[in-house]
Amino acid sequence: MIVRKIEARLEQFLKDDGKYALLIDGARQVGKTFIVREFARRNYERFVEINFIEDAEAKGIFENSSNVKEILLKLTAFAKGGLKRGKTLVFLDEIQKCPEAVTFIKFLVEEGSLRYILSGSLLGVELKNIRSVPVGYMDEAKMYPLDFGEFVRANGESEVLLETAKDAWEKRRPLDPFYHDRLMKLFALYLVIGGMPAVVQAYLDTSDISVAVRVQRQIVALYRRDISQYDKSRALHIRAVFDRIPGELNKKNKRFYASSIGAGTRFENISDEFLWLTEAGVAIPSFCVAEPTVPLKLARKPTLFKLFSNDVGLLASQYMNGIQLDILNGKKAINFGSIYENVVAQELVAHGIDPNYFNSKKQGELDFVIERNGEILPIEVKSGKDYERHAALSNAIGNAAYGIHDAVVFHGGNVKVENGILYAPIYMVHFLVPPSLPESMIYRIGDPL
Repeated sequence: MIVRKIEARLEQFLKDDGKYALLIDGARQVGKTFIVREFARRNYERFVEINFIEDAEAKGIFENSSNVKEILLKLTAFAKGGLKRGKTLVFLDEIQKCPEAVTFIKFLVEEGSLRYILSGSLLGVELKNIRSVPVGYMDEAKMYPLDFGEFVRANGESEVLLETAKDAWEKRRPLDPFYHDRLMKLFALYLVIGGMPAVVQAYLDTSDISVAVRVQRQIVALYRRDISQYDKSRALHIRAVFDRIPGELNKKNKRFYASSIGAGTRFENISDEFLWLTEAGVAIPSFCVAEPTVPLKLARKPTLFKLFSNDVGLLASQYMNGIQLDILNGKKAINFGSIYENVVAQELVAHGIDPNYFNSKKQGELDFVIERNGEILPIEVKSGKDYERHAALSNAIGNAAYGIHDAVVFHGGNVKVENGILYAPIYMVHFLVPPSLPESMIYRIGDPL
């Protein structure tokens, strides 16, 4: 069974015992429905699942009700088996199709007899029109494709493998070659399979790359159908942007050019399409910043960006036939740069870090710049052997105005530190996470800081 990090969030939801509803947001096919079903099977006597796409009539439970009592009566009738107080989980899936249910959640939570989990695929797109968001009564969790760590565990690897690698990352020392080689092989496999649970499971069941690729292409086709279903007025343009992601990433500078959609097309003409894909979780934007200085959000140039796929395996499946075996065999002719960078963007977002990049005619381009501990951390991604050649990174470090003290170069070799730069294996991007808040931060006026 594939174990997901979000299970810890679900266990906290169980521990909090009805204090709030949980909203799980994420793109299609990242495993939201499956994980909720498994969680319910283990922890509740009764489970009521309502999918507002598959059962459109179920929207009447909320749309035509005036109070909580009426909703509970309708839920009881819908469940056909009775609802047990405190022992029933109600799962409202594809919630974007019934925003009235979100409006009522506050009152259902206050009533307290049932537990509620909500989920949807295009929440960033469609839930903007909710009349009233129940602040304080609904917590939100983001769900993504499997990150590299989840993928390693799904493949049955010992936890020792990741723990040893993390120790090498934190102590900035080379990893034992046995562990390093094993992780590089797993990483190459991750580039091909990616993190969509259905794809990962297909590979685990068969060990057949071709079977996994077929599932990937089914998901890509599903995304394209979703585009037509959810925004018919702009579907052609949205699909054009979506289809251009692999080609634009395969270019030298990887920046997304609006003109690739059609001669004379400007960003202003596709801004809504770009926004739709990013808010649907299908694409990951990385904005260019004017300067690599804190705060990065204020330095962003909203019309200059790279657009990555939400899953590196889906990206690989959209390239030419046979690329999967070339990746696994480490074929030098393959442009690993775009695929490596997609993994970095994917891991950063999954860990709650906004990706950005910096480009200057005088100083060159930094693949990624992020904020970490109140400072800028530049990141370079190198797929070849010349990973120590990085003029743009050296220029940025040498510019006193930027105040850069640390930098990371992710590459295919082992760990080393030279001239203040950490050179780390590409798979160690998994350990690049923001500092966590302490469990409590009690402070009273007059207390010493």
